[in-house]
Amino acid sequence: MRDGFIGVADRSSLARNSAIVRSVGAYEVAIFDVDNELFALENACPHQGGPLAEGSVERGIVTCPWHAWRFDVRTGYMTLGDFARVARFAIFVDEGRIWVGEEPIEE
Repeated sequence: MRDGFIGVADRSSLARNSAIVRSVGAYEVAIFDVDNELFALENACPHQGGPLAEGSVERGIVTCPWHAWRFDVRTGYMTLGDFARVARFAIFVDEGRIWVGEEPIEE
């Protein structure tokens, strides 16, 4: 473990343009690969808790599989207005391992 980060997976376990879910402390985090760039969001849509990692992702926008709310994986903000947001987590790769921050990024 690195200060404030948890190693969650080998980079090779996340295919291009896909998502995986990992437990990070008290959170369930969806880790998205969008054209080989990684993003981490809490894996729960603020509407009714839909699993975002199971949603479709197009051009960096994830669509909740339950009720089609859409969020930008880069910012966590809803695309239809600023009334909803998903918590984002810091993420990086070091020596082939994906590391995610233990707490959401404060904004």
